[in-house]
Amino acid sequence: MATAPRVIASLPSEKAQKRLPTSALVMGTNYRALGLVRSLGRRGIPVWVLATDAHMLASQSRYARRSIPWPAGEESGQVDYLLSLATKHHLEGSLLFPTDDEGVAFVARNHGLLSRQFSLTTPQWDELRWACDKRLMYQLASRLDLHQPHTFFPRNRAELLELTCEFPVIIKPAMRLGLNRLTVDKAWRVNDRESLLRRYDDACTLLPSDLIMIQEFLPGGGEAQFSYVALCDVGTPLASVTAKRTRQVPMDFGRFSSFVETVDEPKVVEPAIRLLTELRYTGLVEVEFKCDPRDGQYKLLDVNPRVWGWHTLCGRAGVDFPYLLWLLTQGQPVPDVRAQAGVRWVRMGADIYTALPQVVRGRLSLRTYFQSLRGPIEWAIFAPDDPLPILCHFPRLAYLLAKRALSTKKVLRRAS
Repeated sequence: MATAPRVIASLPSEKAQKRLPTSALVMGTNYRALGLVRSLGRRGIPVWVLATDAHMLASQSRYARRSIPWPAGEESGQVDYLLSLATKHHLEGSLLFPTDDEGVAFVARNHGLLSRQFSLTTPQWDELRWACDKRLMYQLASRLDLHQPHTFFPRNRAELLELTCEFPVIIKPAMRLGLNRLTVDKAWRVNDRESLLRRYDDACTLLPSDLIMIQEFLPGGGEAQFSYVALCDVGTPLASVTAKRTRQVPMDFGRFSSFVETVDEPKVVEPAIRLLTELRYTGLVEVEFKCDPRDGQYKLLDVNPRVWGWHTLCGRAGVDFPYLLWLLTQGQPVPDVRAQAGVRWVRMGADIYTALPQVVRGRLSLRTYFQSLRGPIEWAIFAPDDPLPILCHFPRLAYLLAKRALSTKKVLRRAS
């Protein structure tokens, strides 16, 4: 069995050791990027934004010094573009923050070239793949005796035909290397063998067959899903938070969270630390678990070696991860901070989208829903000191809510 490498990110890189970062370059303009921009910008750190996506939230922030377009095309050209930006705008040594899986993979694959001009928060690909490739991650988890869902990696349709499993199951990508219907949906649930074969054939048109995994479906929604997030230095957590992803989209296996709250849950802490210690991981990371109601075990689902969607919740709870990472790259001591339990985070548009069907079906009362929005609370996009991003987001939010309301109305009409 293969042995996991020792994952040590470049914090800072060899070149950056001679000049510590004086600015940050955030790859992306989504709400994760917006949180990064605000965290660093509020502390007077110059932050530039690369508009690698269409959301444009971070580029509207008062804390973004400048937003720079991201070119389409070949990856080699994009690397050259980044390197030329560093020279043209005097961004040498800047801390480079990818904010999505594609950005993380891009930086990791081009680690050697990019580390010449930037301080990187991402390890090289040969090291990072143990967190990104679920085939390797579950292999390592088995060696560490961590609980995990029953998972199968059929190499072809013939092996899938021989598979003995209980339904329902889910089809997932073992690694997210690009955008397609399956990677965007994150997983497909199937309830019988006929559906499994049909959806597997569909998945094979999107991904190589060896990147398609079949996994046991764990019952429960967001109320059973927990995360351990940390800033690590060579496998040692310097700061950490545990949280429950109470509401997510979709509820069974969320592509993203809409309502998260900090909790004290020691049962996810020990296995997460064991995994990160084995990897000797350095940087920001999220380790996801789901509590299986059938046996009460917290089972490993995923590892995200980047900033996660609700990281601003941690700042409200007392652990400002982007700034703590900045201190680490500066060679300064990271303060001993503790998170406050019971702090909540909400992505309002998505949360209404998630909660409305639950209210219609009688699974969630309006009273309970509004009680969950009581403080202390952190909004994913709204901030009193930085209002422009939410103002620019209102037209899109109104469209999504109107679309969801129309869909719900159709459901009610069919039910009647």
